[in-house]
Amino acid sequence: MAPSRHAGLICHGWWVVAITLAAGAGLQAPSSSSAAAAAAACDLFQGRWVADKSYPLYDASTCPFVPDVFDCRRNGRPDDDYLKFRWSPAGCQLPRFDGADLLRRWRGKTVMFVGDSLSMNQWVSLACMLHAAAAAAAPVRATMTTGEPVSSVRFEVEFNLELVLASSFIRWSRELTRSAFWCLSSKTFQDYDLLLVLYHTTFLVDVVQEGIGRVLKLDSMRNASVWLGAHLLVFNTWHWWTYRGASQVWDYVQDGNRTYRDMDRLTAFSKALSTWARWVDANIDASKTRVFYQGISPSHYMSKQQQEGEVVQPAAGAGSCLKQTRPLQEATDAAAGGGGGASLPPEQGVVRGVIGAMTAKVSLLDITALSQLRIDAHPSVYGGPGRDGMDCTHWCIAGLPDTWNHIMYAMLLQMQQT
Repeated sequence: MAPSRHAGLICHGWWVVAITLAAGAGLQAPSSSSAAAAAAACDLFQGRWVADKSYPLYDASTCPFVPDVFDCRRNGRPDDDYLKFRWSPAGCQLPRFDGADLLRRWRGKTVMFVGDSLSMNQWVSLACMLHAAAAAAAPVRATMTTGEPVSSVRFEVEFNLELVLASSFIRWSRELTRSAFWCLSSKTFQDYDLLLVLYHTTFLVDVVQEGIGRVLKLDSMRNASVWLGAHLLVFNTWHWWTYRGASQVWDYVQDGNRTYRDMDRLTAFSKALSTWARWVDANIDASKTRVFYQGISPSHYMSKQQQEGEVVQPAAGAGSCLKQTRPLQEATDAAAGGGGGASLPPEQGVVRGVIGAMTAKVSLLDITALSQLRIDAHPSVYGGPGRDGMDCTHWCIAGLPDTWNHIMYAMLLQMQQT
């Protein structure tokens, strides 16, 4: 798909996934009041991973929204133990994820994920979790028509479900990941009128093509108005801030009226996140919109080259996430009695500091520690056709992002109880 330009911003096409679902009777959601009570006043992010043969929550092979890069089993991953772990908080029981209940509670609403490919990871996961809940109402028959640039899948039951996929989404590639600064995807569960949207932005702030090259503007968010109107916003950025060399997608960084060749990346990240925070404080009505920030999703690279985005072919017996089939350990340090948890990554410290200074209510989805344990849950070499090297950044679907969404669901239940 040819690049398009909007007001000086660079965008490589729109990723559109439009779902029409008119569900019939049979999707009756049970009361979640007891689940909300169980989750209240509990730290959901300290705990342990428990082996559970009833997992995963859905079969990825039956979910039509999983791109190749996340579909580890279809890409040949031989083991499946990584799918069979359930997160158990140390101080309470995590309420059962109830997709039908979420569809009912958020009827007529828009849920928007705003961020990079790790936001996409969580967005795809939630789409599959809700699809599994909806599909439980009746058998599904699917027929697929492929074409260029659009492919479609039509699901026929007692209701109709139609999926339209832009080909740039289907053929997710490393080059697209590097150069797509902002794009939009959406899924609509129509009988519930729930719209599930992905707005792809690498840095939250803008990268603008100017005469000197691509400029990362730490105080500019020209398209943020697109986010207004959503009832639930889930933001994320960090992964691309560390990239250098050929993987870096900007040439200069601008802070106010001053332009630099480079800047300390943690400092630049802090300035950009502060720009986002000011926008949220000035524009979000807390009575209408819930705001989450997806905490720092950890990578498991041993090589600094890989961490900074370079393609490095895996060597026999190499470290990182290759051939990892078990969590690093079962419990977070605090849950295991380690005295308050592992040391805080500096980027997570920036996130907490910025959110803590905001006037708007923003809930931190503090996934870092529980995700750090899951070295086994990355695609590694099972990232699909055309993917070179090792992926120890993203997560297999089904897999760890399902837990992020499960915890977010529990947090939403907590909010409705207060």
